[in-house]
Amino acid sequence: MNIFLQLQGLLDKTRQLDFLAPLLLRIFLAPIMIIAGYGKLTGLEDTAAYFGNPDWGLGMPAPLLMATLAGLTEFFGGIAILIGLATRWFAIPLMFTMIVAAGTAHWQNGWHALPEQTLTVPWEWRMDKIEGAAERKSKAREILKEHSNYDYITEHGSVTILKNGIEYAATYFLMLLVLFFMGGGRYASLDYWIKQRFNPD
Repeated sequence: MNIFLQLQGLLDKTRQLDFLAPLLLRIFLAPIMIIAGYGKLTGLEDTAAYFGNPDWGLGMPAPLLMATLAGLTEFFGGIAILIGLATRWFAIPLMFTMIVAAGTAHWQNGWHALPEQTLTVPWEWRMDKIEGAAERKSKAREILKEHSNYDYITEHGSVTILKNGIEYAATYFLMLLVLFFMGGGRYASLDYWIKQRFNPD
């Protein structure tokens, strides 16, 4: 028991570096949000057309407004998270954006973003799409092998078919949820220094 307690004490000392977890989470997540938001804002007409079209898009109401709000939220929210400014506050609209994205653009495609059968989790609800994508991927490989330089095409990665499920949106939501509860972390966020200045207790 003494040995265990000593090991636990050593483990607890690593909490002096606990600021690294939210910092790295912010550095990982922020560029994804910033680039997504920038893409929406700089291609606002195309984004709005996709948001609004019921045939090949999302069929959302007020598509220009929704596209603008999504783009602004992701772009400025991503910048705020990167520098650790009002991290918990910005996590809220970003989480909402991920929920909307999952529900409108991805839910009908199930969980996985890619249809790899070896990655399937128990909560995948569109196994039909995985099986259908596997069949189409096999056919695509046959066509590429017959009519192209397949080794060249797959030199930097294998051919796959995008299933486009909610996996990424759900993952980003969970990352934002952690930031919502933890905040930007100590030392490496503006939130920390603002708190130290105005509310050190």
